[in-house]
Order: sequence, then C-alpha cells, then structure tokens
Amino acid sequence: MQQTVTAGSPPLVTPNVRVGNQPGAEISARMDRLPITRHLWMLVLLISLGGFFEIYDLIFTGYIAPGMAKSGLLATTTHSFFGFTGIAGFIAATFAGLFVGTFCFGWLPDRYGRRAVFTVSLLWYSIGSAIMAVQTTPEAVILWRFITGIGVGVEIITIDSYVTELVPQHMRGRAMAFNQMVMFAAAPVAAILSYWLVPTTVFGIDGWRVVVLAGSAGAVLVWFIRRSVPESPRWLASHGQPEKADAIVRDIESIVARQAKEPLPPPLPVVEQPVHRRASFAELLQPPYRSRFVMLVVFNLCQAIGYYGFANWVPTLLIGQGITVTKSLLYSFIIAFALPVGPMLAMLYADRIQRKWLIVGGALVVIVSGIAFGQARSVPALIALGVLISLAGQTISVCYHAYQAELFPTAIRCRANGLVYSASRIGAMMSGFIIAALLRDFGVVGVFAGITACMLVVVVSIGVFGPRTNGKRLEELCH
Repeated sequence: MQQTVTAGSPPLVTPNVRVGNQPGAEISARMDRLPITRHLWMLVLLISLGGFFEIYDLIFTGYIAPGMAKSGLLATTTHSFFGFTGIAGFIAATFAGLFVGTFCFGWLPDRYGRRAVFTVSLLWYSIGSAIMAVQTTPEAVILWRFITGIGVGVEIITIDSYVTELVPQHMRGRAMAFNQMVMFAAAPVAAILSYWLVPTTVFGIDGWRVVVLAGSAGAVLVWFIRRSVPESPRWLASHGQPEKADAIVRDIESIVARQAKEPLPPPLPVVEQPVHRRASFAELLQPPYRSRFVMLVVFNLCQAIGYYGFANWVPTLLIGQGITVTKSLLYSFIIAFALPVGPMLAMLYADRIQRKWLIVGGALVVIVSGIAFGQARSVPALIALGVLISLAGQTISVCYHAYQAELFPTAIRCRANGLVYSASRIGAMMSGFIIAALLRDFGVVGVFAGITACMLVVVVSIGVFGPRTNGKRLEELCH
C-alpha cells in the first residue's frame, strides 16, 4: 500500500491495483471503505435529477386524468373491463410501456453500461412525451403513452443499479432514500401544476397538455447536467475494463479524501465474486438467486396494485367521496407533499433498521390507513389518511428499490431488476382496470379492500422469505 501526500492537501491512500481474475472485487473493496462526503451525495443527486422527470411523468398520470376526461378525450369509466378509450386505458398504456422497458430491455444497462443507457432512455422519454402531448385522439394518446413508458421503464431500473454501485455499503440505504426524495419532489410539482393548469387552457391549449410538455422540456435540460456523472466502476471492472474503473475510483478517492480532510482507510478485504456467463434469465434460476427472484416477482406484482391503485386514483377517489374536481386536485396536491417527505424521513433510519422490516411495516400502515380512508367523510380525515398512505408507500418504495438491487450481482443486476420489476409493471397496468371495476361495483370501500389484500401478500412475501441486507457488502449478498 502506497500513501501519496501533496502539500496543502490531506494524505490519501492509493492502493496498488492488483488486476487478477476478478478486478471487480478489487474495485468494490476500495469503494466500500469510502467515507461519506459531499462528492458522493453530488453523484447521487445528479443521477436523481434525471429520475425526477421520470417520476414526474408517472405521478401526473392521476392528476391530468380529470382534465383529459373534462376535455372529452378520455372517459372516466368504460362499459367493458378492457376499455381503451378511458382513463384506465391510459394508465394501462403507461405501465404496459414500463413493462416492455423493464422486461424486454432490462439487459441493456448490463451490456452497454449504466451511463449510456441512462442518457438514451431520458432522451427517449422527452421526445415521446412531447409527441404524446399534441395528439388529439384517444388511440394516439394511448399509443404514445405506451412508447414513452418504454423509455421510462429502462431509466428507472438503470437508476437503481447506478446508485447502488456508486456508493459504499454503509451509505446504500440513505443514498437510495436521498435518490427517492429528489425524484419524488416531482410529485408536488406535478400536482401544483395540474392544480393550476388542468382546469384551464393556456393560449388555447388544454392545461393537461402543458403539464406534459413541461416535463418533457425539463428532462432535456437535465441531460446536460448528467454528463458529469462517471460510468459505474463496478460495471467497468466486470466488463474487462479495469484500467478505466481504476481511473474513476482514483478520481473519486482523491476528491473524497480532500473533502474528508483525512487519509482514507485501507480497502476492505476482497470478496471473490461468483463467475457469471452473461446477463441471462437462466442465470437467475440458479441458487441463491432463484428463490429471491420468485419472492420479488410476487412482491412487485402485489405492491404495484396496492401502491398505484391509490396513487393514480387519488383525485378520482376523492371525487367518489363527494369532493369536487377542483378541490380534489388541491387536496391531492397536499397529499403529494408526503411523497418527497417520506424518503427524507427514511434517510434517518434507512441504514439503521432492516429494509425488509421497513417494507413490512409500510405495508401494514397502508392497510390500516386505507380501510379508514374508505370510511372517512370529512376533508381533514381524508387528507390525513392520504398523507399516511403516501408516507407508508414511499417507505416501501425507498426500501425495495435498494433491496432488490442488493440481492443480485453486478453482472446481472439490471437484467434481474428488469425482470422482477416487470411484474410491478404488470400489476400497475392491471391496477387501472381493477380499481375502475372495484370503484364502479363496490365504491371506495371496495377499492381499499382490494388494496388490503395485495398488501397482505407483500407482508408475507418479504417478512417470511426476504433475506437481511443492511450492512452487508454487495459481494457478500451474492454468494
């Protein structure tokens, strides 16, 4: 081990690079010992800014729905279960696109790198969303919503792996919470823009179209900011580019040591990683990944129905409780503030409490609060319960995005995340039709009965079968 000291700067530990059969293990050992500094938070922030507009796109789905219905473009309910001229069809197209992006293209970041796919998918979203905003028929809107969703799907799974791989082990929970806080800051932005614009027109343009175009324009600006984020060193090392990985890690080490104002500790012991043939589905059917894969498929399917069954239908559910369209959007905006607040609070305990138990606890809160929401009639009670459901939902989101990325190795991380996350897309896609049918036949109470059933499955799948991950290195979790 050599130690380089320059005048006027703190000494930093510069390990001799041993490029053996598994250079990725060397890189991971160096990254996992880094102290948490401003530079690491900045890297997470830059990645998260790209995700901001992905979440903006997902969240405004529910908020612009009343405006689309008011303009006569889409119907609130349809006669058939699979009606593709209504709001449910619009929601389904969103998640159908997300499903294709995650299931069919989740291998792209594993093949071509986190950074390249990260950038391309954001541009895909920007262009597709802008085209969708100018469509004038239900069929065209739904088609372009589907196309846009493909780019969003690839973006989300790339972000999860990107953040997980760029930070040390003792920061993963907080980093993902911070990532989610930045991304879900888009929720109140989308809500307040919808509150202002959806009931009106802007220069003769329907307000909901302006809300969509605002997200598309903002994402293009963030693309330029994200160019300063490096490729994942872990990915580079695992793809035969140890020199590039070493150069990036040395740069990070230099900045972190300077900001920490003390020498870096020596690298952690190297944990040899299993050898993977390629990022394939067959690899996921081998122990120990097989049981994790099945568990996460079940979890993602059910949590998506429960989470999006509420998030995408807040304005409509409030209207079902006797609240007017304009006021429902205002109340939804208030509830939306819980979305970034949830991850902000999670930063306090994300690395202190086992993530699996935080997921279970969040699901139980959704169950209790959801049942109460279905019975409530007063405005303060509806808002308070809506906030609780949002906070619990965000706790689940923060934890499972980190959790499922931790359970698979670098070589197949995005492929695995894409496949298990695609179950979430199926659940979210079906949620629109399921919630619409429950609302039509059983009212708001029936909606929350369905959400309760899904969240009970979440409790059992993670609580009984989920492994512990907090404080463990990624390589340790993959044996």
